[in-house]
Amino acid sequence: MSDLARVVTRLGEYYSDDEVRAWLHARHPQLDGRRAIDLIRDGLSRAPVAADGGGCDMSRSEMSGRARISVVIPALNAEDLVEGAIDAVSGDDEFLSCEVILSDGGSTDRSRDRAAARGARVVTGPRGRGSQLRAGAGAARCPWLLFLHVDTRLGPGWRPAVRDFAARPENEGRAAVFRLRFDDGAPQARRVERLAAWRTRALGLPYGDQALLVSRRFYDRIGGFRPLPLFEDVELVRRIGKKRIEVLDAVAVTSADRYRRDGWWLRPARNLFCLALYFAGVPPRLVERIYR
Repeated sequence: MSDLARVVTRLGEYYSDDEVRAWLHARHPQLDGRRAIDLIRDGLSRAPVAADGGGCDMSRSEMSGRARISVVIPALNAEDLVEGAIDAVSGDDEFLSCEVILSDGGSTDRSRDRAAARGARVVTGPRGRGSQLRAGAGAARCPWLLFLHVDTRLGPGWRPAVRDFAARPENEGRAAVFRLRFDDGAPQARRVERLAAWRTRALGLPYGDQALLVSRRFYDRIGGFRPLPLFEDVELVRRIGKKRIEVLDAVAVTSADRYRRDGWWLRPARNLFCLALYFAGVPPRLVERIYR
């Protein structure tokens, strides 16, 4: 099955024969009528019946070249951060059609109310980033999932980078992350960023503050996030595998508050120590006490 036939298969999940034919004519005018009809018949014969898209705009996203993504943001007592996090990824443009889901772990502040007021869908569940990410993914309605920490903002160019990754059919079985940046100009921040780049490239271990983009089908196939209180990101990317992770040409700018508080040397050392304990089989709930 050719790449173009795979695209037609995906389009056929949501659009009529005439709409797919119009898209083929606009994008591939060199195709003769018989070839176009064969592609449509082959693609639509493989496409499942369309499901209700809910809050994810399915109306013309594929036809216009936009990717449809659900942005899942876990939060706990983060009322000062949720509005900025949601506003930074909300809305549709020529690249993306987005729904935003705030997955709350039992906040006692106004996090849920503020998220709802900004247009996000709010789901609640057990406290713990792994559990919250899993609950958010379970509520998602789009074919692509973007997991994003509440204190992380994606840098310029992230939308076309996500669209381009999602547009390649082979990436339905792969994942993508962003280059890490801190919101701090200190030289120590650049050192930690370089360490993160090496860890991602050499070990295939990006952390959650680099965000994670993955197709819903692939996410479901590998079992999704496990309900872990810590290292849920490491556990998932190890199942994805180093060879199936791509670093996008855009940055994820994350808060350096924890590093400024604990120190630019002590915080990375503590992270590595906790990672070593996790790899040694120490239960994550015990490692979490050291990590915090």
